[in-house]
Amino acid sequence: QVQLVESGGGLVQAGGSLRLSCAASGLTFSRYAMGWFRQAPGKEREFVATIRWTRSTYYPDSAKGRFTISRDNAENTVHLQMNSLKPEDTAVYYCNAKNPWYDYWGQGTQVTVSS
Repeated sequence: QVQLVESGGGLVQAGGSLRLSCAASGLTFSRYAMGWFRQAPGKEREFVATIRWTRSTYYPDSAKGRFTISRDNAENTVHLQMNSLKPEDTAVYYCNAKNPWYDYWGQGTQVTVSS
């Protein structure tokens, strides 16, 4: 049974930082691209960051320069370091594990950025 468990969300003031973590189990972690997505109330889920098994990373313009994704294949974890947070970053953040055959999601962790 595959599980992705996010942690590290919370309430932070604008300009602050948070580090999200996702612990994966039940899958061969190194064979998956790991990613973070977010969904704000009334909006569609959107891409935040991804890191491939090669450790190459990709970000949308909204995250470039502020967010950093990393992975630890020995610990089966992926992290998202978020700096210079803005109120518009407020959302539920979801961990994703994906390869050509499977696509798994965590339950999400709430991030709230106050102005």
